[in-house]
Amino acid sequence: MKLQRPGARQLAAQATRDGILRAATKVFARHGYAGGRIEQISKAARSYDRMIYYYFGSKEGLFIAVIEEMYQRFNEACAGLALDAERPVEALAAMVRFMWNYYRRHPEFITLLNTENLHRGKHIAKSKGAREYSSPALAVLESVLKSGVRQGLFRAPLAARDVYLMIAGMAYFYLSNRYTLSAFFGAELDRDAALAHWEGFIIDAVLRAVARDGALLSQELPLELERLAVG
Repeated sequence: MKLQRPGARQLAAQATRDGILRAATKVFARHGYAGGRIEQISKAARSYDRMIYYYFGSKEGLFIAVIEEMYQRFNEACAGLALDAERPVEALAAMVRFMWNYYRRHPEFITLLNTENLHRGKHIAKSKGAREYSSPALAVLESVLKSGVRQGLFRAPLAARDVYLMIAGMAYFYLSNRYTLSAFFGAELDRDAALAHWEGFIIDAVLRAVARDGALLSQELPLELERLAVG
């Protein structure tokens, strides 16, 4: 059966919807949920208020769609990782590096999640696919961890969710608090050298946390950290 290509009207509708989502992401990231106004978003999208209500139903519906879109983009990027689970040390380090750098390159992700947590997650809880957002990343991690256990490199049992939370916590906290922490420590934590140092620290901490025996990683871990420093 031959698939029909979308018509001009359908493409225009999708372009309008996508434009509203992009504009809403910027407005909500800058002003929060409470401060982000529909008229600001429609103006930024070069659209009309009524189009926002047509596609998303309400301001809350638009905010939920923004968060869903963010997670979808994160999952698509994660799915695009070329990880070799049979090389679990290297694969796990690559997963850490991916999450760290994704947060760095998408500060709106952190800002919007901070906003939603201030609201105790009441908006995203209404999303039909909320529980599926972490599935791709957890599936990748679980495959890598099982391979490491099978090869005798990683200890057992290991829960992918625990390792995910460790990575996300160390990356998210540093980046979301780096300005106040810089003032607290009297150091510029936003400098390239400081960011590279913390990336290496996370990789080192995660690999040591999952290792079955420190000696097993005594050769592989320094090599991985050396690769990080070089590239």
